[in-house]
Amino acid sequence: MVFEQPRRRRNALPLVIAVIVGLVAIVGVYTVLKKGKSTGGGSGQSAVHRPGCTPLRLAASAEKAALLGQIASGYNGSTRSYGGGKCADVTVVSVASGTAMLALASGWDAQRDGGPAPQVWSPASSAWVALLRQQAVVNDKAIALPDGKPPSIVQTPLVLAMPKPMAQALGWPDKPIGWTDVLSLTRNPQGWGAVGHPEWGRFRLGKTNPHISTAGLSATIGAYFAATGRSSDLTEADLANPKVLDFVKGVESGVVHYGDTTLTFLANQLEADARGQGLSYVGAVTVEEKSLFDYNTGNPSGDPKTAGKGRKPQVPLVAVYPKEGTLLSDSPYVELGGMTDEQKAGAEDFLAYLHEPAQQKRFTDAGFRTFEGRPGAAVTAANGMLPDAKYTVINPPPAPVTAKALSTWDTQRKRARALLVLDVSGSMAELTAGGPSKLDLAKRAAKQAIDMFAADDQVGLWTFSTEQTAGGTPYTARVPIGPVAQVGGQLRSTIDGLHAEGGTALYASTRAAAQAMLADSDPSRINAVVVLTDGQNEYPRDNDLTRLLRDLDASHLENSVRVFTIAYGDEADLDTLKKIASASRAAAYDARDPTTITKVLTNVISNF
Repeated sequence: MVFEQPRRRRNALPLVIAVIVGLVAIVGVYTVLKKGKSTGGGSGQSAVHRPGCTPLRLAASAEKAALLGQIASGYNGSTRSYGGGKCADVTVVSVASGTAMLALASGWDAQRDGGPAPQVWSPASSAWVALLRQQAVVNDKAIALPDGKPPSIVQTPLVLAMPKPMAQALGWPDKPIGWTDVLSLTRNPQGWGAVGHPEWGRFRLGKTNPHISTAGLSATIGAYFAATGRSSDLTEADLANPKVLDFVKGVESGVVHYGDTTLTFLANQLEADARGQGLSYVGAVTVEEKSLFDYNTGNPSGDPKTAGKGRKPQVPLVAVYPKEGTLLSDSPYVELGGMTDEQKAGAEDFLAYLHEPAQQKRFTDAGFRTFEGRPGAAVTAANGMLPDAKYTVINPPPAPVTAKALSTWDTQRKRARALLVLDVSGSMAELTAGGPSKLDLAKRAAKQAIDMFAADDQVGLWTFSTEQTAGGTPYTARVPIGPVAQVGGQLRSTIDGLHAEGGTALYASTRAAAQAMLADSDPSRINAVVVLTDGQNEYPRDNDLTRLLRDLDASHLENSVRVFTIAYGDEADLDTLKKIASASRAAAYDARDPTTITKVLTNVISNF
């Protein structure tokens, strides 16, 4: 996707463009976050500034941005100075690592990328820095980066986070567990029955999209290494080896769905746990060790403002350090080119401040390890981690190999079977502030979304309102599900012809779409419904939300259908859409600003 530009979605140029033009502005509203919790979109930094100090903007990855922002506020509010009385005023902004890499590679644009260009960048992993160098070569664009490996702020290893009873069934904590065990369980038709627990069903894996998420990138690279049997020297030739490809394709076949952030999986797991179904959602989620700590302490978002306020899970997750080796999220501190001497001095002083014991303790208390890799008091067996675990650290391969791994993953990842369900009620004809109607913007975004799927993904289209069809239903099947290579043209032309009338038959249409998908589900694919609506249910014949949520709860079924919801426009019933997505173990997204719909749909499609 990022480095090559073939025709279709998973290597796709349209997705790259969509990410570059504003994925940083997306707000994912995940289904079990309580009112008032952060969704990871802000830095968590309070307004503490010293007049006369040199402004310094730092773009940081989401898992540490809120805490880093609080630390920066303390720095700004202190009397600290350097170089004969000079001082710096640090502002931290949260930007996903992959999104920031693309923005920097294309030349940071304040309007497009959510504010002024940063002087310092701290992605979750140094792998993104290597990819930025590679992308600069691809774009033939000079990007000033420091020589050598940048210093680290903190560290946290990638782990397979497993519900404790499941990990124990595999021999945790005494027996080494890794990617080969994931593959074996995924391919065994008995699933968990192979280790004496048929009641747990098939093995399911939660894994994020490696083009956006560091956990997804690290997991993808780790699986490729595991397939070779080595923990170093991954080559492009390895990525063409049929045995390696078969191994990774097998691992990917167990994925429930993808996504842009691990919070989707952790939030859904916590919701399942609250219902007493902590062993029904996934068998493992690929996350950083720090995120596992957040989950077990009842704060899956990792926001320090809500730390200690959430409900701890009944069934904790435990950290499996893959026996084949794992990658570190080392939070590099990258000073970008174009800084003034004053900014450079300020950046160096802030890094020195971050390395001081008091600040490092704040990080380790939040579940990180120090910049030297030492665990703190939070990394304990009681919190699901093994502070004395001996694990092999895999260094990211050279950037060209990482780029090849990403494009190869595009062909190996699990394919989708998705039904787009679009609201065409009368309110969709309302004009937006920019001029076009909400329906016109949604139609444009939906057509672009079609281009984000691969040719062999299967996609269909329904629409709904309260206007009755000939069959007496408030929903209409417009394009039957089929391979995008075959139905793509029909999807685009049908979308072009849509018009708005009637009310919003949300419940009946969502239920019917989910049941239709469930009746013909394909366990080899990600089966999902994407519901976009700008209102609330206005269909008296079906106004029972409790029944709808019960019908959507497929936790007891082997083949379930995920219902991803999009709240579109300021009249959308976001709270209800959260509940709908939560019931099906999916995620809800916020596009109440209609102009963001293209970016939000891009993020939704990253689940597939």
